[in-house]
Amino acid sequence: MAVNLPLPVASELKPVDGLELGYAMAAIKKENRKDLLVIRLSEGATVAGVFTKNRFCAAPVHVCRENLESVKASGKSIRALMVNTGNANAGTGDPGYRDAIETSSALAKLLGVSPEQVLPFSTGVILEPLPADKVVAGLPAAVADLKADNWLNAAEAIMTTDTTPKASSRTLVLDGKTVTITGICKGAGMIHPNMATMLGFMATDAAIPQPVLEGMLQYAVDKSFNCITVDGDTSTNDSLIMMATGKVDVGITDAKSANYQALLDTITNLAQELSQKIIRDGEGASKFITITVEQGKTEEECRQIAYAIAHSPLVKTAFFASDPNLGRILAAIGYAGVEDLDVENLKLYLDDVLVAKDGGRNPDYLEEDGQRVMSKPEILVRVVLGRGEATSTVWTCDLSHDYVSINADYRS
Repeated sequence: MAVNLPLPVASELKPVDGLELGYAMAAIKKENRKDLLVIRLSEGATVAGVFTKNRFCAAPVHVCRENLESVKASGKSIRALMVNTGNANAGTGDPGYRDAIETSSALAKLLGVSPEQVLPFSTGVILEPLPADKVVAGLPAAVADLKADNWLNAAEAIMTTDTTPKASSRTLVLDGKTVTITGICKGAGMIHPNMATMLGFMATDAAIPQPVLEGMLQYAVDKSFNCITVDGDTSTNDSLIMMATGKVDVGITDAKSANYQALLDTITNLAQELSQKIIRDGEGASKFITITVEQGKTEEECRQIAYAIAHSPLVKTAFFASDPNLGRILAAIGYAGVEDLDVENLKLYLDDVLVAKDGGRNPDYLEEDGQRVMSKPEILVRVVLGRGEATSTVWTCDLSHDYVSINADYRS
């Protein structure tokens, strides 16, 4: 069950002018479920994307990268996105690549655009052929359903092992004009950057030039989706897309523009909320855990230590059991690979409880205090290195019996 993660409310998900969404039930893996999504963009929208670094990346990832480069070179714009769930179209070789091209071309024909103006995405089981005929057959229904206020249905249409749809909106006023940003994402397992099977789509009606949008997205990703982990597995299909329809001009031309920082902060804030929803809905999760490492020499070493803690099966199972076996955290810090770390300067906290200092257990630490914190559904692990001013935060969850069951039965 998701950790403190309420269902999104359709009326609270703000339409983005210049963008429409439509879904279909294409029976890609199962009957009678939303499993195909189409997003249509108005002419002139700018689109930026970041993708998995897994060398076995899925066929649609290849096509997306190619099409983004193609429209950039030709001066055209991306006009549509297509997402199917139930099949990842990964580990499918050249036939899978042809399937991604075929389905993209089918949507392009329906919308009257060029195939390179379509970005395809897939999520689901790896190493199985994409039923391209089912995708193509479902596209007319998805196109017929296109409308601006369809964000909740869109969030539901991209789910796999998620227990709940993930969506949120933000608005801000810049120069007296209201700017809207809405996003959806999916993911519950195989979550670990780079990027942290995860898909995310965010859109704004602000006018943002392509290179500026790319910089904004990369900054937001590094503060959000690249700071989460469920199980340490980097998926073949991870993709995050940022779209700007250009309907609201707030004078952003570069990073020095007056409204740049305010918009960037809002995009980053939304990205953090969406990425944390993935962790709150991690497969089998019962605890949401924030790991902050501070006073490091560099942000890189802080993140290195945070991930060592977050990836440790021993630490994650202790959290699941509410067992304050906190030597496991110290062990993870020690093997994180920071060779010159002085453990005598280090302090370890669970929420407000000082657990370790001066190279060992805090003499005032009481087991019942650790137990009290470990029993909570949300926990802060704070590591103070005492060697600099850098800080990094990672979000993770516990590792439960249900995680094993979900993944053992995934293809059933």
